Order: sequence, then C-alpha cells, then structure tokens
Amino acid sequence: MNSSFLPVTEFVLVGLKSLQEKQIILFVIFLFAYITILIGNLMIIFLVRRDPKLNSPMYFFLHNLSFVDIVYTSITIPNMLSGFLVTSKTISVTGCYLQMYCFLSMASTGRGLLTVMAYDRYVAICNPLRYTAIMTKSVQVLLVIAAWCFGYIMISPAVILAARLPFCGPNKVEHCFCDLSSVIKLACADIKLTSVVSLTIALIILISTLFLIALSYILIGISIFKTTSSQGRWKAFSTCAAHLTVVLISYTSAAFVYISYRVGNISPEVRIMMAVLYSVLTPLLNPMIYSLRNKDLRDAAKRAFRKRWIIPAEKTLLKSSAESKF
Repeated sequence: MNSSFLPVTEFVLVGLKSLQEKQIILFVIFLFAYITILIGNLMIIFLVRRDPKLNSPMYFFLHNLSFVDIVYTSITIPNMLSGFLVTSKTISVTGCYLQMYCFLSMASTGRGLLTVMAYDRYVAICNPLRYTAIMTKSVQVLLVIAAWCFGYIMISPAVILAARLPFCGPNKVEHCFCDLSSVIKLACADIKLTSVVSLTIALIILISTLFLIALSYILIGISIFKTTSSQGRWKAFSTCAAHLTVVLISYTSAAFVYISYRVGNISPEVRIMMAVLYSVLTPLLNPMIYSLRNKDLRDAAKRAFRKRWIIPAEKTLLKSSAESKF
C-alpha cells in the first residue's frame, strides 16, 4: 500500500510559516500575554471569593467568566508557545480533537456567561425591588450550569461529525492549534455536511446569544430613560459599562474572524493571525476592563493589598517600636 494512503495518526501544526525567523519574539509576546491573562483573571477570582462586599450575583458570574477565560486560553496558548520553539509541532489525532472540542466549548460557554450577565443586569435595573428574590443563589448556580451545558452540547455535533472523517493523506494543519475548519480540509472525504453543520452551529451560538444580550440592553435602555434623574441614569449605565464593553469587543472580533474564513482573497496567514489574536484578546482585556470600569473591584483590590502588605508592615513597626522602649 502506498504510504500516502495510510491512516493519519498525528497532525503537524504548521503555524505562521512567514514569521519563522521571529518565533522567539512571538514566544515572548504570547508568554507575556498568557501570564497577564492568568494574573488578571486569578486576581478577579481571588477578590470575589475572599471579599464579602463582592458577594452579589454580578461578581459570581464574573468570577465564573474569569475561570472560563483561564481554561480557554490554557487549552491553546501553552501548545502554541511550545510550537514557537520547535520547527514543527505534532499532536495526535485524538489530542487534536480533544483540544478542538474543549476550545470551542469554552468559547461557547463564555458566550453563555455573557448572556447570563446581561440578564442579571436586566433584572437589577428593570426589577430592582425583586432582584434579590429572583437572583437567588440556586438560580445563579443554575444559570452558570446552563451556560456550561450550552457550550458543551452545542459544539458536540460539529466535533463528532469532524471526528468521523477519514484522514489518509496530508496531515499538515495550517494553523497554530487544532482549528476545526483547518483540520477538516485535510479529510479524504466529502466535508460539505460537516462544514454546513459547523457553520450553522457557530451562527446559532453567536446570533442567539447576541440577540438575548441586545434584547436585555434594549429593555435596560428603555428603563434607564424612564428615570427622571440624570444621576440615576448615569449610575445605572455605569453598572453595565464594563460588561457592554466586553460584549462589543468579543462579538466584533468574532465577526472579523468568521468573515475572514469566508472571504476567499484573504491569505491563510492573516486568517491564522486573526484567529490567534481573537483567542487571546478578550481574555486579556476582560480583567483590565472590569478593573478600570468597576469601582467595587478596585476598592476590593486596595483592601486586599492593605491586608496583605500594609497591615503586617504596620504591626512589624509597632512591635519594633515597643521592643526598642525596653
């Protein structure tokens, strides 16, 4: 049998071929970005779990989103970093599909959590008197579970169809990680059904979540403009500003990525770079946006810093002063 028709057991991640001579620079940039993502999101998780003043549903959902962002980036970036240090990066077929499934499900779960957070803001602003009665702890947990189930269930058909495709020829994936569209192009079978299903699912995830988020903010806007006090309007808007900013960045960058895959005259290198930046950009900016636009988080960080460094230092100074008197 000709070796070119042997079943493929591993894929080669080609990455950015045109930037081979700048691999070390890319390694440093993405390593710095990954460390920043971990520190920023872990800080949000730490503050929400430790500070009693951040026990509202909004921060419960935010700290879950931070966890998803950590997992989401940890699925691909460490693998990409190792790929920058070698000529070619190989990954088993099973490992490739596992990475693909986890990456896509985490991306979809993040959309679900952004939708849940929009609903939380809707209830808080449009039904403030019933907010605590509606957003109970059990409801919060159920909403988070629903977001996770949404991510894992919605992605399953596309990945299952892709996993059933036979691969018996080329095994070089033109990407930095196992991107579904890039992998199925290598199959030695008709991929029309898989392509249609994956595109349909992607559109359903994006459009359905964006529609629910937009509907929430339309109702929020109507409620805000019914408020006679300009101060009340500003206060209501400020509680939504960070989330709305994250939504705009996330969905705009996602739109550019999906459009780039459907436009024929865009080079594969540009598509790869846009996909890589998209996978890093939102998790990187989320902690910065929420920290800059949210006073409660900034105050919580100051309290944590004071407890961790300033108070122990004051105690040491007082102890030294007392000992010097004797």
